[in-house]
Amino acid sequence: MIYPIAIEPGDENTAYGVHFPDVPGCHSAGDTMDEALRNAKDALEGYLEFCLEEGEEVPAPGTVEQHKDNPDYTGYFWAMVDIDITPYLGKSQKINVTLPERLIHKIDSMVTSNPRYKSRSDFLAQAAMDELRA
Repeated sequence: MIYPIAIEPGDENTAYGVHFPDVPGCHSAGDTMDEALRNAKDALEGYLEFCLEEGEEVPAPGTVEQHKDNPDYTGYFWAMVDIDITPYLGKSQKINVTLPERLIHKIDSMVTSNPRYKSRSDFLAQAAMDELRA
């Protein structure tokens, strides 16, 4: 999943602040932009681990477009954090699914040509999560 982050500019005396508009209470910072981005990913992973431990749902990411006009983020700039959320959704289970052959070929072609997907199962899981959020 790709989560937008609002980055509060830093300077020689102030760290870069990182805020996740779609993940209330998840914040991070870093003395440099690179450090802030690394720390943002670590903060999000920690938050998702907490969700798993508490049995809470993983928050769905929005888009920069949804948040960019929020006055709380005036003067901030935007970036994205890409994170694999499947480890935070619980234990994997093997299921038997029947699909039309042509659909399977289209899925496999998408998986092969797009590094976003690790496998057919990953593609199907992401498609299901997207549909359930709609």
